[in-house]
Amino acid sequence: MIPKRAFLITGTFLLSVLLYIDRACIATAKEGIAGDLQLSDTQWGWVMSAFALGYALFQTPTGAIADRFGPRVLLTSVVVLWSFFTGMTGMVRGFVSLIAVRFLFGAGEAGAFPGIARALFSWIPMAERGRAQSINFSGTRLGAAFAMPLVTWALVTFGWRNMFLILMGIGFVWAVFWFFWFRDEPEYHPRISTQEKDYILANRQQPDATQKQKVPFSLMAHSPNMWMVMVQYFCSNFTFFFALSWLFPHLKRTYNLETMETGLYTSAPFIGGAIGSVCAGWLVDRIYKQGNWQLSRRLPAMIGFALAAIGLLMSLNMETALGAVIWFTVAIFGADMTLSPSWSFCTDIGRKNAGAVSGTMNMAGNIGSLVTSLAFPYLLKWTGTTTPFFYVAAGLNVLAIVLWTRMKSDRPLEIESSQ
Repeated sequence: MIPKRAFLITGTFLLSVLLYIDRACIATAKEGIAGDLQLSDTQWGWVMSAFALGYALFQTPTGAIADRFGPRVLLTSVVVLWSFFTGMTGMVRGFVSLIAVRFLFGAGEAGAFPGIARALFSWIPMAERGRAQSINFSGTRLGAAFAMPLVTWALVTFGWRNMFLILMGIGFVWAVFWFFWFRDEPEYHPRISTQEKDYILANRQQPDATQKQKVPFSLMAHSPNMWMVMVQYFCSNFTFFFALSWLFPHLKRTYNLETMETGLYTSAPFIGGAIGSVCAGWLVDRIYKQGNWQLSRRLPAMIGFALAAIGLLMSLNMETALGAVIWFTVAIFGADMTLSPSWSFCTDIGRKNAGAVSGTMNMAGNIGSLVTSLAFPYLLKWTGTTTPFFYVAAGLNVLAIVLWTRMKSDRPLEIESSQ
């Protein structure tokens, strides 16, 4: 029999794929949308930042909702909400309405990964956490990779407005599946075997009986661990969101590529990211099983940030699109190696409050996304070259390496606050 937690990972993997298809498709449709609505590059930067702002602002609140009401209700609700605004994107008529819809779309997506983190806390044994996180994040990158060529085809076939409506319907289907199949705790699932239930309960992370269900914001604010995990995730997202938002138009314009050709090139870094995420998850679990909890989080993240910095700097020297894409793939491979250790770290220190803690980290990360979406077009406008942007991104990756040398996954928030 297939374990029920395997179905859980399959469901959250598919959610991750859908989430990033919905998120990445607008970059593919930039030319059509900007042309129809007569938007400049800087206006397009504000469109992308509106999503990032909505996504960032609602991370901590939706994470707290996942902790309070459970991931079953939260994930069902947010998928319905963001799918609705995906469809609404295809109905906008101007710059202001597009900004508003993308902000609300980002707010709807905000609860996805905090909800998944809370589900994994209850369902996944500690020794399987790294792989579970990596599979989910590989889904996000595969979703983005599929989005580029497939959404480009849908764009050409159906037009950009109808493309968003089709994606809305797919999201509604997933929400119905999740609500009727999932249960917040494995012991409440009607079709789980006694053997699997006992195994999960015996091997998952055990919460402190004295831990409060609700994490006071002051507790997180006074935690050095919390601040460091937030800043390093800002650095990670600063690199990745460039690939999600500006890589497609950057390659198309810089190397004079056709739309379909650009879509194929742009998919490569996301496939690299999926591989990087899986590799990091395997490394996290392997080192953890050898008895080194701390190193299992630090080493994969530090390797990832080093590769991201190298890939970004090397891409500057490439004269062909293929060469640039190869080094962008190295950069995103590295950036995505940081995901599994980052989210595992949040679950480590947050425990029952993993939703709120991971949501707060993801909020900081998506402030990085917001900054990226505006920094790239404005630095290009002010300097006439993309070089300063890539140096800034590489420097942030180096800063993150330094932070990871000081982060401690075995020190929950309550212990830090008591000292």
